[in-house]
Amino acid sequence: MFEGWRPRLWSAWRRVRRIERRELQEFRNWVEHTGNLLHLSVLAFVPLLIAFVTYVSQVSEDVSFLLFPPLASGTYTLFANPESKYASPVRFVGGLTAGALCGLFAVRTTGVLPWTTGSPAATATSAAVAIFAVGTVTWAADVEAPSAFSAALLTLVADYGEVVPYVLGILVASSFVAGVFYAWRELFYDRRAQYLYQTTKGDDHVLVPVVGDQGREAALFAARLAAAHEAGKVVLLDVVADEDVAAAEDAIVAERRSDGAAVGNEDAANDDGGVGSTAAEAREQVAGQAAMRLERLASRIRTQVGVPCEVVVASAASGRTNVTLRAAEEANCDLVVAPYEESHGSLSPYLKGLFDAPVDVVVFRSGDDELDREWRRVLVAVGRPGDTAHAMLDFATRVAGRAGALAVCHCIDAESQRRRAEAMLANLVETFDVGFETRVSRASIERFLGANATQYDLVVVGASTDRSAASRFLAPPTFERITDVETDVAIVHRGSH
Repeated sequence: MFEGWRPRLWSAWRRVRRIERRELQEFRNWVEHTGNLLHLSVLAFVPLLIAFVTYVSQVSEDVSFLLFPPLASGTYTLFANPESKYASPVRFVGGLTAGALCGLFAVRTTGVLPWTTGSPAATATSAAVAIFAVGTVTWAADVEAPSAFSAALLTLVADYGEVVPYVLGILVASSFVAGVFYAWRELFYDRRAQYLYQTTKGDDHVLVPVVGDQGREAALFAARLAAAHEAGKVVLLDVVADEDVAAAEDAIVAERRSDGAAVGNEDAANDDGGVGSTAAEAREQVAGQAAMRLERLASRIRTQVGVPCEVVVASAASGRTNVTLRAAEEANCDLVVAPYEESHGSLSPYLKGLFDAPVDVVVFRSGDDELDREWRRVLVAVGRPGDTAHAMLDFATRVAGRAGALAVCHCIDAESQRRRAEAMLANLVETFDVGFETRVSRASIERFLGANATQYDLVVVGASTDRSAASRFLAPPTFERITDVETDVAIVHRGSH
């Protein structure tokens, strides 16, 4: 009775698992945006920290509820902008404590004045003294001022007997929050590339479909990428086309007929069984020639780059795209580096098929025919933050090495966008332990690259596959607009893993 339900349940479970994996990947891509990560951190840490301090205030009469407003605003400042000058644990604790002490000083000093005797602590005189003291102290000590002002004014409305516990509560609570923030920033935020950005952990086994001269150049480029990881490996793939096998078979048949005619044995040469048996021989001959070409290239890569290199020859019976993806899966490769191919002024169907697959792809377009070159000066053109931008920067650092000169650029339409663009680039590059030059230009991306690309050995751009078809139609991908750039170009596509 239940036997028929088992396949249905199993199928439903697999669909749920696929949905979960897809949603998890979408969430991972979303949280790779630094702004989204900071918003999520604020939502996670600020309520929890304030809830903990509230709990402490409920079990201890020495902690006043009045410390919460400046503490909450200061905590938000820390987690919302962890790279600002105010995101310092010392400045944070110093500002709140200084504000509370200045408020206590105002209460003590103004309380003995004749016109304030018997008046509440929060008088015009005490408020003026507190604000003046806070301004002086925060200026001299260079600590956080906004939270200090609010802490000082709240001290004025505390009961006179609770002022000292209030100041101590500010010191202890702010120190606890600062400790949590420091641990979060040092152990997670500053290392978010290690935890969130998948290219820093993967893309070390690289498959290269070798086709023509650009295939050899793409193989060297892939070897530079793989060599950056200790487990790096390059797999060279040659897909044998049916027409090549047919041409080899015709050549073998013609040669046999010629040999048969020379010895006067045409009947043997024209025997159907002899001609039919040449198909396997032709296929083996073409595959052997392809393997020899790949082995020569593999030997050069091993010697020149020092990275392990394997050779695979496959038949194109099921189509080049399917063969490439199957070879990548069987060789455990998580990155495909393919030479650039065009068809009717656009990407070839083969490359478009790779872009539709769930695998990372880098399309390499060579600007010259020199094979023994290195890419020490690399420019990365970033359109917007996200996993593709991080992958582009990661590939740039891997191919250039620590001695390379790296730059990242972004083009804007109006000067009012400059500050946001600079912040976006800063958030991107700060996750890497190498130096980047950041450039923001009001010129179009094609004009900017046309004027500056020759200063670099390599330009890295995105494939724009994360955009909708309508968006790509209205604004073609960058690589389609810079066809006249003579520098090498790497086009990066991030697959959905």
